Amino acid sequence: MLPPDGEDAEVLNREHVTTRKDPMTDLVIRPIIAGEEHLFDSLPDPALVGRAAFGESYLDMAAAGQYRPEWTWVALRDDTVVARAAWWGGPGDTAPLALDWFDFTDADAAVELLRTAPLRAEYSISLPPGWRDDPAVRAQGEARIDAATKAGMSVLVERYRYRWTADCGLPARPGRLEFHPEPDDAVILDVLRRIGEGSLDAHTRHTIATSGPAAAAQEELDLLRWLPGPRDWWRLARTASGTLVGIIVPARNHSDPIVAFVGVVPEQRGHGYAYDLLVEGTHLLVEGGATEIVAATDQTNHPMAAVFARAGYPVERERVDLV
Repeated sequence: MLPPDGEDAEVLNREHVTTRKDPMTDLVIRPIIAGEEHLFDSLPDPALVGRAAFGESYLDMAAAGQYRPEWTWVALRDDTVVARAAWWGGPGDTAPLALDWFDFTDADAAVELLRTAPLRAEYSISLPPGWRDDPAVRAQGEARIDAATKAGMSVLVERYRYRWTADCGLPARPGRLEFHPEPDDAVILDVLRRIGEGSLDAHTRHTIATSGPAAAAQEELDLLRWLPGPRDWWRLARTASGTLVGIIVPARNHSDPIVAFVGVVPEQRGHGYAYDLLVEGTHLLVEGGATEIVAATDQTNHPMAAVFARAGYPVERERVDLV
């Protein structure tokens, strides 16, 4: 799941949707209507990249309300789908949070589809680990990134997504820190603002650069509050003497238990505390019944990637985010 890129994704009013037809190419670009989900699914695709590469089904997710007709667009030529794009949102969301289903047999049509659809959110493409090493997978991934770039987007960051399972083993708690809940969002917001100073996270840095530190902290808090996981799972961490170290947010998204946030305040960095935070979050989720846990970090955030490796979190997939 992605935070908004600074713009609210636009929600279409069905009464005001118009079909775009290019008379020079007979290309029709439009959202689907309810009952046309199989039209979206009709485009032939080798399922080497994107959600389909990991066994996920557009039809199943649409049936669960995560894709909706007005967020699902197709480009047709002679009534045949030559490009498709679906924007994702949670069941209760009024606007999509990410474009994460984008395929085509006609690259020019794909570019035109992204330019035409009035929806604005990050494009997040899921890719197998080491995807550039397989020529066929690399070609499919780069084709989508190229099309999105031609439509006006730019690559923000590449990320690792992890999936811990019980077979990975539960790392022992180091015992260096004390953890406690903090119900006051104002306190959490201040901690998030402090953690944003010198952050290696590309999304945080992007928001700070465009909107400032306070906006970045608020965006992070809004995203954490949006998650359906219980608010009382969140923990602040302190040393035995009571000095604040950081925060760990175990949570759930709409399908999995997740480690939603790990952050250390600037003055406490360099002591390896991120590992302590991650381990605590893992224990809290397991104590809550989790047998699998999903997490992610930027590939350029080498310290955090090392922490996940040390804690026994294997890379499940890679991801490229474009804004």
